[in-house]
Amino acid sequence: MAKYGESQYGVLKFGEETIPDSDIEVRAPDLMSLLPWYYKSNVTIEGLQNSIAKELGKLYYNLEDLINQLFIDTATWGLSLYEKQLGLQTNLSLSYEERRKIIKAKLWGRGTTTKQMIKDTAEAFSGGEVDVIEYPEESKFIVKFIGVKGIPRNMQGFIDMLETIKPAHLAYEIMYTYTVWDFVKHITWEQASQYTWNEFRTYEGV
Repeated sequence: MAKYGESQYGVLKFGEETIPDSDIEVRAPDLMSLLPWYYKSNVTIEGLQNSIAKELGKLYYNLEDLINQLFIDTATWGLSLYEKQLGLQTNLSLSYEERRKIIKAKLWGRGTTTKQMIKDTAEAFSGGEVDVIEYPEESKFIVKFIGVKGIPRNMQGFIDMLETIKPAHLAYEIMYTYTVWDFVKHITWEQASQYTWNEFRTYEGV
C-alpha cells in the first residue's frame, strides 16, 4: 500500500510503505467470525477472508496515520508540510519532538511580539521554565533559562526564531542556569571525577 512519506531531504514523495505486521494484525478485523458456521471449516474461504482482513488492517493503519498528521503533537512525516507552510527549514537530524517545538514556537511568534510570546517561544524550545526580564530604559531584555541547566538543545534555532519575532530596535541577552557550589560540595572528589566539567556544571544530584 502506498502513501506519502518523507525522503532524506524532507520532501514529500509517493512510494511503498512498510508497515510492521504487528500493527496490521492488531487492526485487522476477524472476518471469519462474521460468517455462518458452515464456512469456518472451508480453508479457501478462510484464506480469502484473512487476506481481506490484512488489507483492511493496512487501510485502518494508514487512516490513523493520516489523521495523526493533522495535529502537530502527533505528526511525523507531515511535519515537513507545517515547516514549508511556515517558511521553516526541514532538518531531519532533529527529533520529531524538537521539530514540533520549533513549529509551535513559530506559530506562537506570529502577531505582535509581547513578553509572554517570547517566554512561550523560549519554553517551547527548551522544554523548561524561562523568565524574560525587561529593561525598557535600555531597550533590551534578558531571556533566562531557569528550568533547564546548561545550554538547551537547538539554541541556534531559538536565536534564529527570536531574531524573527522580536522588535528590531530591542537588544537582548541570554542567560543559562548552572549548578552552584553549595549544591555539590557534599560529593567527594572521587564522585566528581566521574563527570566532565560540562556535566558537572549541570549536575542534578542523586
